[in-house]
Amino acid sequence: MPGRFNALQPHEERLDMTFFVGGPVWTMEWCPTPAGSVASQYLAIYCNRSMDDQHRLAGIHTGPALLQLWKLGPIQQNTGSTTKPGLAYALATDHGCIWDMKFCPSGAWELPATRCKSPQMSRLGLLAVAFSDGKVLLYSLPHAEDLYAYKRAQVTDGTSPQHAICKVHSVASLQVGSIQAGGSSDCGQCFSVAWMPTKPHQHLAAAFYDGTVALWNLPNKSLLQRVRQPDGSLKLYPFHCFPAHDHAVRNIQWCKANSNFLVTAGYDRKIKFWDLRRLHEPVNSIKRFLSTEIAWLPPYSGITVAQDNCYASYGLCGIHYLDSGYLGFRAYFVAPRKGTVWSISGSDWLNTVAAGDVTGELVTALMPDLSINPQSVKRPGERRFPIYTTDLLPCAPVSKEVKAGASKKPQRESKTYKDLLAQNYVLFQDTDLRSFKNFFRRKSRKRVPVQERKEGDGIGRLQLEAIHKVRFSPNLDCHSWLASGGQSGLVRLHCLQALASAPSHKLQRECQAQFNAMFNVEEQGNHPAADPSGFHEAGS
Repeated sequence: MPGRFNALQPHEERLDMTFFVGGPVWTMEWCPTPAGSVASQYLAIYCNRSMDDQHRLAGIHTGPALLQLWKLGPIQQNTGSTTKPGLAYALATDHGCIWDMKFCPSGAWELPATRCKSPQMSRLGLLAVAFSDGKVLLYSLPHAEDLYAYKRAQVTDGTSPQHAICKVHSVASLQVGSIQAGGSSDCGQCFSVAWMPTKPHQHLAAAFYDGTVALWNLPNKSLLQRVRQPDGSLKLYPFHCFPAHDHAVRNIQWCKANSNFLVTAGYDRKIKFWDLRRLHEPVNSIKRFLSTEIAWLPPYSGITVAQDNCYASYGLCGIHYLDSGYLGFRAYFVAPRKGTVWSISGSDWLNTVAAGDVTGELVTALMPDLSINPQSVKRPGERRFPIYTTDLLPCAPVSKEVKAGASKKPQRESKTYKDLLAQNYVLFQDTDLRSFKNFFRRKSRKRVPVQERKEGDGIGRLQLEAIHKVRFSPNLDCHSWLASGGQSGLVRLHCLQALASAPSHKLQRECQAQFNAMFNVEEQGNHPAADPSGFHEAGS
């Protein structure tokens, strides 16, 4: 296993990359880049401070946290990076753990060659972060090159730390309540945030522990909703709040085809579709099981849902597609899973969803045409394939005497990372996805048998093999790349080369020609920026 903030060299053939962030990964997002820019890709990641950290959902809590930004290099659809990924820089915060974060979908990225007056820097992206103290903070992230140039100018003795960890001010603080009453602590922790997917992305939605959903209008100039703080940052209050669920709202997603609609999933086991023009009642409410995450692909009127297996019927645990009620289809079973599915991600370019579960298996499923009834889809098993599996194996071979003794006397489960790592190691088995040729004729990879497992085994121990977060790249240049991370603290990136098609390569070439025609890098510095207030300003 690589050390903290270290990475392995990319695989020469499959191109996949692996690096260690230091703790269990719970939040991860790709930084959007313009189509055809051939720019370096970045991944924002949050992990716990230690392997054994636990956080309560009830009440709010503060504390130190580290938001990491990793540079992956200029990866493309079928090409990887010649160098291993590295930590570009990190932001130190004091608002507790990070439950969710989302980049502004478009319009925030600026060319690295953009000249700015010091201490301002060209902007990489605009990031909204949901904290456990109930606040939603907006950060303007600069390009790593500009930040390092600024740091070198500040150093006088010629020495600089190995990693850049900065303490900065947020651009804006989004809080529930009003100027005269209320605060973010009244609604509890913030679990999910979502940007309006359509331009100009002026609205931001957030979901809280008490079931409240709040909506902010970011460019609003009203004195009742926009307060300038002494440090120069903004405090924004929502223009609308409504009680969406009877318990905590776990996930919230906008409809990418029509921004008047959004969907919420709560701990009350309900999934609700909302029309923002009439919020007195949901458009549709479905009560099935405890949902963990939602993916809403653009062409369809329904959502793909990942679920916890605590309320699932036998044989029905896994990934389901639920229609919003517009077409009236029954739930479509996308892929069965053996345990809780922690995360699900959909690719707008590939019509594909990927999911990671508690057993350490990352699986991808190609969605059928869901504008017609999917119940008539033949051989659905051929639409899904594994990316990799994770096994927790003992460091020493298990003898027959130990196996016989284990069947009579129950073993003590390792509940801490130190105890578990002293006796076991993690084994990844990757699928070769460079081509689908003879894919179903290949020998299926069977999990390594350790000893006879019974139902309920491993419940009391630390689930080191679990995958907590999965994210497809939203960028056209590298839309075939998939990132995943979990309890082990290892983040893995895989290139699904077999899913890249000739039309996508043609579209990428056209976007590159259009980008080069619109942005001339050599002449960019001669033109003033359109909005100086949008630049990132260095903090202490």
